Amino acid sequence: MRRMTIRGRAGVIAAIIGGVWAVGCRTPSSVGTSAGAPMTAGPMTDNALAARMTWPAPAPGRTFTLMPTPETVAWGWYDAAGEPVLRVGSGDELIVRALSTCSPASLVRAGLDSSRVEPLAKAIYAARPTMKTGPGGHILTGPIYVEGADSGDVLEVRFKSITPAINYACNSFGPRSGFLREDFPGTSRSKIIELDTVRMLGHFSSGITIPLHPFFGSVGVAPPASAGRVNSAPPGIHAGNLDNKELVAGSTLYIPVWTKGALLEIGDGHAGQGNGEVDITAMETSLIGHLQLVVRKDMHLAWPRGETSTHYIAMGVDSSLMQATKIAIRQAIDLLVQVKGMSREDAYQLVSVAGDVDVTQLVDGPYGVHVMIPKSIFVGR
Repeated sequence: MRRMTIRGRAGVIAAIIGGVWAVGCRTPSSVGTSAGAPMTAGPMTDNALAARMTWPAPAPGRTFTLMPTPETVAWGWYDAAGEPVLRVGSGDELIVRALSTCSPASLVRAGLDSSRVEPLAKAIYAARPTMKTGPGGHILTGPIYVEGADSGDVLEVRFKSITPAINYACNSFGPRSGFLREDFPGTSRSKIIELDTVRMLGHFSSGITIPLHPFFGSVGVAPPASAGRVNSAPPGIHAGNLDNKELVAGSTLYIPVWTKGALLEIGDGHAGQGNGEVDITAMETSLIGHLQLVVRKDMHLAWPRGETSTHYIAMGVDSSLMQATKIAIRQAIDLLVQVKGMSREDAYQLVSVAGDVDVTQLVDGPYGVHVMIPKSIFVGR
């Protein structure tokens, strides 16, 4: 059974799937209580910076809320044959919650009190035997059908705010994962990282605090139908598990669309991460995002592209780090040609003298590389 409650254009249209509406565990005192609202506490959070951003038309349409339940998640896959759990239109906004990749059992083994485990996560793991799961391990909220989107278009995902939904994160590695598996044979380790979501700090250990920059590690659409159901771990032309830490509140992700409706999925919440994500996990946590989705008929991309208030971001993914880097640089050249009207020769030189080529991640199968091009260098008309 599907029910939808509507409270008008300015209100929230809440998609309640299978009669389940859960708000998760009791919100700790250090977690903002307004789902999807920009956080203003603390020194210039990503959400406070995002409040300064202005996006071009279209104006906001309806607003939907989508929570993760056994009926509203895709466990470990992107698929053009996926059944959408929600339909939205271009310009509509979405308040979405996505779960941590750390299982309830692993959190408790790492020392978290079982009372702090999210009821949402417990319900989904309890329903796992009845769900279509795999081949990957991410619990992704969706798929979301975007009306009007079709193969050849671009889906513009605007991250208006991203807020931690809980006040802890986890980081784990094992003997078969991470970039330095050979250095830690037979070793598995998990750590609970307490989050101060008022001051936006993660307490790694005594004397070590890390500024929080929440972002969704995996935001993607269905791949081409010929690919079938693909693993949620490797990123690709459908975006997916990019693990790009630049995609915080105030940023925009442009994703090539490969199938009708796009079939957007969102998950893999991170409170923060270093470039490379070298042990295979970030500060894994649950997040609430406020997004706007726009179908772009005027854009045609071969690879995902990003943008922040300060930078253009070109991306590349490949099983070879060398090839991933070449793809990202070529995409940066294409970006400058398309957006700034430069010649390919000038663009190549500009990337060399002003762009930064960064390793996005080293651990998700294919490697990810992105090129950061500062907007501040464009001082003329």
